[in-house]
Amino acid sequence: MSDLAPDTMRVDKWLWHARFAKTRSVAAGLVKAGVRLNGTRIAKPAAQVGPGDVLTFAIGARVRVVKVLGLGTRRGPAPEAQALYDDMSPPPPPPDLSAPKSSGPRPDKRDRRRFAAPAPDRLD
Repeated sequence: MSDLAPDTMRVDKWLWHARFAKTRSVAAGLVKAGVRLNGTRIAKPAAQVGPGDVLTFAIGARVRVVKVLGLGTRRGPAPEAQALYDDMSPPPPPPDLSAPKSSGPRPDKRDRRRFAAPAPDRLD
């Protein structure tokens, strides 16, 4: 076996190395759900990706656009994984601060009081 680094890697393996997916099977599911490689949709996790390629995929409600900088040889710690790509995604939208914050799935007594309390009048 040679010590030279490969110039391409499977896209599911790269997503796993770069810590976008917790397991390779989750990464393969992510690819099947919809990943674009340089603007072209790929359907198979075995598609090859290399340095300079741009991947576009959705994780949760956020669309990620990343440029592949390196391939990596293992799934290492987070700083090592972040060195494999350049994140070109737009920043996430700011959180909606106008919505009342709740301590859980249902409002408790304090939350109900806060919702019912009128806004203080600046003239008083």
